[in-house]
Amino acid sequence: MKLPVSGKTLPASVLILGSLALSGFAAGSDTPKTVNVSAKRFAFEPSQITLKKGEPIVLELTTEDVAHGVKFKELNLSARIDKGKTAELAFTPTQTGDFVGHCSVFCGSGHGSMTLTLHVTE
Repeated sequence: MKLPVSGKTLPASVLILGSLALSGFAAGSDTPKTVNVSAKRFAFEPSQITLKKGEPIVLELTTEDVAHGVKFKELNLSARIDKGKTAELAFTPTQTGDFVGHCSVFCGSGHGSMTLTLHVTE
């Protein structure tokens, strides 16, 4: 089936796919982005992550040395990461700004300086 558009004829499938993409219903638009984060004494790697407001995200957290945790007090988010295991922290940022998460499981003398920063942009 072909439909006229501005004096030209385009296949209906092109119009449907184009309108789905513009409306945000294109394949994969609701699929969360996964970011791998490794925790070790006394740092997160990467230590900073830039995200977009309204886009779903999953932080996939791992540790190989001791148990760690991460807590973003302002975002009401937290997760515990047990040694040798993976923890997932899934969320959708609803506000912009810089948010600092701290290790929430005591892991030694450098524990207090162990942070992960989320930069959330429009």
